[in-house]
Amino acid sequence: MSFPNQLSLLRILLSPVFLFLFLSENHLYRQLSLSIFFIAVMTDWYDGWLARKYGQISKFGIFIDPLADKILTSAAFVAFYYLGIMPLWMVIVIVVRDLVITVYRSYQEFNGKTMKTSFIAKTKTFIQMTYVFLMLIMICILTFNIEIKYQDLINTFISSDINYILMLAITLLTLYTGVSYFFEKNNTMAGQIENN
Repeated sequence: MSFPNQLSLLRILLSPVFLFLFLSENHLYRQLSLSIFFIAVMTDWYDGWLARKYGQISKFGIFIDPLADKILTSAAFVAFYYLGIMPLWMVIVIVVRDLVITVYRSYQEFNGKTMKTSFIAKTKTFIQMTYVFLMLIMICILTFNIEIKYQDLINTFISSDINYILMLAITLLTLYTGVSYFFEKNNTMAGQIENN
């Protein structure tokens, strides 16, 4: 197994470790979870860079790399649910959409069919990851000895309507990109049939 693929598998293994540490009531564990998450995200960048630079792109890598990414982000959203930050229905929509589309795309590419990622899907991923990082940082900040006013400020934002609207927007955007992906796929196939 190539090193890039090993990094993808490491990202999958780090996901439950992150989840366990983040959901712990131990402040040190929760602080460590942020480092684990950051390391896991860095493996995503590094394995892609290595695979391209040394020509180690494989069918297994095409399948496992995006799947590892979605498992990691899904772990974060599941953690937000368990902490009472995100409603269960939002988590289900995001996790199911991301995993279904990722497995389907990976399967198609595994069979030699290149599936291009749309700009809006890339934007969705960027927004998701940015939101996850900001939330993780804020929650971890609460584990440090900071002034009460800053604790109140963070807690107020987490439970605010603004944060709910952000979560709702991310959920709807995630759902939209999933639905539109299948519509685009069907339209492309219909066009190919007509041309034949």
